[in-house]
Amino acid sequence: MQKVVDSPTLRNRHYVFKDRLQAGILLATELERYAKESAILLALPAGGVPVGYEVSKRLGIPLHVAVVRKIQIPWNTEAGFGAVTWDGSVVLNDMLVRELGLTSSQIEDCISRTRRIVSERIRKFSREKLPEMRDQTVILVDDGLASGYTMMAAVDSVRRQNPERIIVAVPTGSKGSVRLISSKVDLLICLNIRAGPVFAVADAYEEWHDLTDEEVMPYLRK
Repeated sequence: MQKVVDSPTLRNRHYVFKDRLQAGILLATELERYAKESAILLALPAGGVPVGYEVSKRLGIPLHVAVVRKIQIPWNTEAGFGAVTWDGSVVLNDMLVRELGLTSSQIEDCISRTRRIVSERIRKFSREKLPEMRDQTVILVDDGLASGYTMMAAVDSVRRQNPERIIVAVPTGSKGSVRLISSKVDLLICLNIRAGPVFAVADAYEEWHDLTDEEVMPYLRK
């Protein structure tokens, strides 16, 4: 895999970070050599915000929230078959859609529901429009990559803004998602890459829970 930076001592290990904040500190240390002070830092809520908060604080780069939401499988809301981004763009995992046997009507209903959630979160999290990205270095941060489709949707939306460079920085990721995303960006930093048939972002963290929107807000106020 080209353009991938990881931590060899963390490969295929579980529970390597105390929490998202500690993971953000370690990620910031790795990012220092690649990030410009003029870079644009985008965190994907909810879990990416505390990670991005620590990166922002340590690198002196303002933090912006880029709202992306997975399109949930109707009978399994923990899993998704695609994602919707802040600009309304949709990315689908076509192979999974075929495996699930979803009808066109089901897909459209799920996309419409997800777009409403994205709009609500933009109103809640974003006090201003995202900055101009043309000819800029853009850093996208999340708490991990599972399938990678949520991040891929974010990358596609950023790419349409004609940035100079796109960097994705995450504490943990599956080997498959790292391969997928690294093919679409200029640099991918993923400290803890894990192979195997089963992957959960949570397994990289000693302390983990799904963040509520209310838990995200204090980081943005800071």
